[in-house]
Amino acid sequence: MRLKKVKGAFEKCAESEFVVHNAKENKGKWNEVFGNNNPLHVEIGMGKGKFITTLSKQNPDINYLGIERFESVLVRAVEKREADENPTPNLCFLCEDAEEILDLFEENEISRIYLNFSDPWPKARHAKRRLTSRQYLVKYDKVLKADGEVIFKTDNKDLFDFSVEEMKEAGWNLTFVSYDLHHSELAEGNVMTEYEEKFSALGNKICCLIAKR
Repeated sequence: MRLKKVKGAFEKCAESEFVVHNAKENKGKWNEVFGNNNPLHVEIGMGKGKFITTLSKQNPDINYLGIERFESVLVRAVEKREADENPTPNLCFLCEDAEEILDLFEENEISRIYLNFSDPWPKARHAKRRLTSRQYLVKYDKVLKADGEVIFKTDNKDLFDFSVEEMKEAGWNLTFVSYDLHHSELAEGNVMTEYEEKFSALGNKICCLIAKR
């Protein structure tokens, strides 16, 4: 599906106080951006921002960064945050490509990475573009703390099967695996994304895994 461009999205994101500009300059210094040494949690491909915004309100002692590649998507999160009368100080947005994660974070800087309903890249020749491919796992391994973890959710069973096997082969420890998250022990307290609400309403089961190095 081709992304629909939103008029003025680039300008609005570029001017927003909620978007960190020149983000690569903050590599290894995100604690200075937030003004504290709280754990750093990062969502890659945050979409319109509902998930990470909700988490930031629930957990004021955790710093959150939402990464979204496209301004036409990011602008929706920016608009919601600007309309919020009480925006949380522990959340910032980045308009960056996940491929450049090593340029954004120092080794052992992140405590948790969220991957929610990532592009499945269904063709085999595009497997390395999947955010749970070994090409990305190597990068996560560098930026995560020793006890850091990746939490991945999707409604695409083929992508989930691929991700489980890819992580096992890469030597990651899967501490939780479910093909029906909403009927698992983690259902209570699960924060849903916009996509998750849409897919589950259609009757799609949500898959989820938690992986540690």
